[in-house]
Amino acid sequence: MTTEHLYNELNYVNHSREKRLKYANLVIDNPNLIPKLLDILFMVDDKVSCRAAWVLEFMCGEQLEAIIPHLDAFTKNMHKVHLDPAVRPVAKICEYLTKAYYSKHETKIKAVLTPEYKERIIEVCFDYMINDEKIAPKAYAMNTLFLLGTDYDWIHPELALILERDFQMQSSGFKARARHILKKIKN
Repeated sequence: MTTEHLYNELNYVNHSREKRLKYANLVIDNPNLIPKLLDILFMVDDKVSCRAAWVLEFMCGEQLEAIIPHLDAFTKNMHKVHLDPAVRPVAKICEYLTKAYYSKHETKIKAVLTPEYKERIIEVCFDYMINDEKIAPKAYAMNTLFLLGTDYDWIHPELALILERDFQMQSSGFKARARHILKKIKN
């Protein structure tokens, strides 16, 4: 399948779990489509890039290790994604990667998530925290930064500052997650 054909197929993806899962499984079954999916995702001004993000998120949710050969391309370009419907899945993938890295179970992610990739994730997550993003990317970023803060001692104080500074201006969902993260940081 060419990039153009995949691009056209993504027009059939909608918010339904069924459609996103169908295309995620298509990509899992055909790993040669992952670079093409990433190419479409990084067409950041095109609305179809959001659909690529949804499919990539579902693929990572089903089989996170499928992204391993493409971590460099993903982490190098994820900061370019700016459309709200695409930002949320990118933030979720960062959380998936970080949770797998800090999992008590052995995962392949532990061997491949290099300091360089982690630093790119840290940078994009702090961007989500300080920019005017919706609650979901901020919530995923908070969790990701909290986990990475167990290895990078400067993250927790910076994260706490941002959470405390923004607390009063944010939604109840943000406040609930922020309280939870701040409590964990202080313990």
